[in-house]
Amino acid sequence: MTDPAQRPLIGLTMGDVAGIGPEVIARGWADPRLHALARPLVIGDPGVLERALALVGGPARMRVQFVQTPEEADPSAVLIPCLNVQGNHGDLSAVAPGIVDPRAGRAAFDFLAMAIDLALDGRIDAITTLPLNKQALHQSGVSHPGHTEILAERCGVVDHAMMLYLETNASVGSESGTREKRRGSGLGVVHVTLHVALRQVFALLNRDSVLSKIRLADQAMRPLTGGLPPRIAVASLNPHAGEDGLFGDEEQEIIGPAVFNGRREGIDVSGPFPNDTLFQQALAGGYDAVVAMYHDQGHIALKTVGFERAVNVTLGLPIVRTSVAHGTAFDIAWKGLADPSSLIEAVRVAARIVAGKESMERTRHAHAAH
Repeated sequence: MTDPAQRPLIGLTMGDVAGIGPEVIARGWADPRLHALARPLVIGDPGVLERALALVGGPARMRVQFVQTPEEADPSAVLIPCLNVQGNHGDLSAVAPGIVDPRAGRAAFDFLAMAIDLALDGRIDAITTLPLNKQALHQSGVSHPGHTEILAERCGVVDHAMMLYLETNASVGSESGTREKRRGSGLGVVHVTLHVALRQVFALLNRDSVLSKIRLADQAMRPLTGGLPPRIAVASLNPHAGEDGLFGDEEQEIIGPAVFNGRREGIDVSGPFPNDTLFQQALAGGYDAVVAMYHDQGHIALKTVGFERAVNVTLGLPIVRTSVAHGTAFDIAWKGLADPSSLIEAVRVAARIVAGKESMERTRHAHAAH
C-alpha cells in the first residue's frame, strides 16, 4: 500500500479523557510508523486533543483538524483530523486528570459507539481504541464492564473473544527444513474466559466454550499469517496439565476433547500443554496462537516480554478492532510521560488485518473465477 489514499482509514477512539489516551494520540502522531500502513482518524473531543497536543509539543505546524464526517479526514504528519462526537456526556474541559469522572466514562462510551456504527456502515475500515476506565464507565450508567462487551452487543454477536497479539519476529521451520521468517510472524493469545473472577472460570469452561475459541483463533490469525493455517496450541488449566487427573480432570474431560474436535474440523490445533513450558515454545515461534483458559494466564506471559508492543484484538466481530494493551494510567495522566508504542502497534496490526482480509477475499474470488 504505497499510495497513502489506499491505506485503510482507522478510527482512534480517545478513551477516557482523564487518562493517557489523548496524550498517547498526540505524542504518537509525529511517529511515521503510525502513518506507514494506515490513515488514522481521531474520534473524540477536538478540544481535549488540542490540550493534549499543547502538552506534548511536536512539530510547530501540527494542528487538529475539526471534521464532521470521516470522509472529510485528510490525515498527515502535521494534521490530526478529529471527528467531534456530540453526546450527552457534557463539557469535558472540566474533567480533572487522573480522577474517576462519570462524564469521562460516558464520553468514552459515546466515542466507541460512534466508531462502531461508522465501521459497521463501512465508512471507516477499522477501530483502534484507547483505554477507558471501568469505574468511570460504571458510574456513568453503562452496565458493560469494558470495550469488548460493548462491541459485542452493538455488533450483535454472541461468540466473541479477546486476543492479545505480539509481533515476535520469530523464525520457524519450513517444509524444506530450512529456517525462514513466517510472513507476519507473531503470537496471538485467545482467552476462553476474560473479565470474570477466577473462581468463576471453572464453571464457565466446557467443551463448547473451548472449541469456540479454538475456531476464533484459527479465523483470527489467518489474515496475519498470509492466509496460511495457523498453528494453535491450547493451554492447560491445572499444574502440569493435570498430571493425568492427579491435579484435576479438566484437561481430560473438557480441554482435551475440545482439541480433538477441533482437529476433526481440520484445524491445526494441539494440546493441552503445561503452561510453564508452552509459552516459551510459542514465543520462540513454535505456534502462531495459544488458547488460554483465563485472563492472566495469557496476559502475564505476553506482557512480560512485550508490554509496550502488545495489542488487543477483538475476535468474532463483523468489524476489525484493535486496542492498546495498557490502561488509563491515571497515576501519570497529563504529565507528559505516556508512551505511544502500543498505539502505534495497534494501528499497524489493524491495518495488517484489513489488508490480510482483503487479500484473502481476492484469492477466494480468483479461485471462484476458475
